[in-house]
Amino acid sequence: MVHTRDEFQCAAALYADFQREYDDPVPDVAWMTEHLSRLVAGGDTSVLLAGEPAVGLAIVRFRVATWADETEAYIAELYVAPAQRNKGLGRAFLTDVLHHCRARGATYVDLNTSEDDEAARHLYESFGFDCHEGRGEGPLAIYYEKEL
Repeated sequence: MVHTRDEFQCAAALYADFQREYDDPVPDVAWMTEHLSRLVAGGDTSVLLAGEPAVGLAIVRFRVATWADETEAYIAELYVAPAQRNKGLGRAFLTDVLHHCRARGATYVDLNTSEDDEAARHLYESFGFDCHEGRGEGPLAIYYEKEL
């Protein structure tokens, strides 16, 4: 897990790369460095890096379940630099991220990706993630978002 200013800066730079890759707005790296540090200090967020030097980033948010006194994890971001893909790093990193979630007491984890990101969908499905309510046979689960 990320703890030092240099690690937060590296995470922020990887996040900026991730945003650029998908043509999303790119936050200022200095601001993102401080923001990630504040999120982690708040206790409900973990930032993890993969590789040496780091080429992968995960940001995980934790919350108490609505329906039980259990911890849920939301993988808000999972990124591996394009040049490092298809080498098993994403699979190893997701394994580590899930282990981290369990170590923090999570009994459930969710995430989202776009329909056209077939590589990510294949990776998640190979780990048993399912995009159907009730797993497998239920209706397609749809993720909505709205700016407020």
